[in-house]
Amino acid sequence: MSSSEKPQIIDDDDHIRGLLRSVLEKAGYQVVEAPDGKVGIELFREQSADLIITDIIMPEKEGLETIMEIRRESPDVKIIAISGGAKVGPFTYLKLAEKFGAERVFSKPLEMRQLLQAIRELLEEKTT
Repeated sequence: MSSSEKPQIIDDDDHIRGLLRSVLEKAGYQVVEAPDGKVGIELFREQSADLIITDIIMPEKEGLETIMEIRRESPDVKIIAISGGAKVGPFTYLKLAEKFGAERVFSKPLEMRQLLQAIRELLEEKTT
């Protein structure tokens, strides 16, 4: 892994975003954060990212719309969708996220080891 790999975290929950940032920075990544899909897409256009981790349920622009927009603009970027599910449960949204282009999906609460493993595998695929 090179320290130039930049994952972007898009989540409206400050606590989740901070936790993910801390875990990813300890693993050697340069992290970009956004509180919702609207800001996330603006930052992605400015700074690009090798991998996006996006929540599904957010204000402004929710995750499914964010995934579709990023996928249209940058078909090669790797996307991981995460969801706590709201009223219908996370699996409904996560199945849709896969249909819209997320390579991996995780329900909250997140298992950090599995998430880090998925990030490593997706970034390796990108470089091979």
